[in-house]
Amino acid sequence: MVAFDEPLPYIGVTPFQLVSALIILIVGYIVAKILVSLFKKSMRKTKLPPLVVEFLGRFLAVLLYVVIIIVALGAVGISVSPLILGLSAVIGLILGFGLQDTLTNLAAGVWIAALRPIDLGEVVEVSGQTGSVSGIGLMSTELKTPDNRVITIPNKLVWGSIIVNYTRMPTRRVDVDIGVAYGTDLDRAIKLAMDLMKNHSQVLDDPEPSVVITALADSSINLQLRAWAKTEDYWAVKGDLTKGIYELYTKEGIEIPFPQLDVHVREMPK
Repeated sequence: MVAFDEPLPYIGVTPFQLVSALIILIVGYIVAKILVSLFKKSMRKTKLPPLVVEFLGRFLAVLLYVVIIIVALGAVGISVSPLILGLSAVIGLILGFGLQDTLTNLAAGVWIAALRPIDLGEVVEVSGQTGSVSGIGLMSTELKTPDNRVITIPNKLVWGSIIVNYTRMPTRRVDVDIGVAYGTDLDRAIKLAMDLMKNHSQVLDDPEPSVVITALADSSINLQLRAWAKTEDYWAVKGDLTKGIYELYTKEGIEIPFPQLDVHVREMPK
């Protein structure tokens, strides 16, 4: 039976050292979680945006975990100083050859957190992907789609692409396109559409709604209903107006044409 202070066979580490390292890891992890939580709580009392607080919290957590691992390795008898020097050399070599993208992502994350083109909870379109911002880390940004998928995008792609923010502004314009047949009384069609928008409880009076003629197409005169609504009411208003204008025009006898193709078949000569 091996004594508690005698090295174990093959690994040369005493049970006491193993237990000490395990205690350091467990206690260190708990302390790190508490410190990060206290740090975030104190930072929230400042005027910093939630995005910056979350970013700094994750950065602090990574630093604390690295320190805990180094201390645990020292507890099992591994010399920490050579380890730190060797780790620094390896990191320097890796940075020189393979971590250029990582540094770019890190720098982009700092700029995103500082300038805030996007923020937590906002609905954005980034790099061709659309969703609500669920988090921004050191290297990547997470979007959650309406069908509950999580999309992870490297920060360099976020910072280097066009960002469309759908919810930053308090109001949005709702556009609904519809076509009417040639020969339609346009003044009457426009008045009906205007009444529909003005009678909707979620359509704003200022800016005032409008109807414009957008095109004289092959089989229809295209109209566009333009109504302003609060950003959170956008989809509800769009759905109501789309359904409402179809039902209203159908009820009032205004034809909504659709593309048709007439095919004439001639009898082939015998």
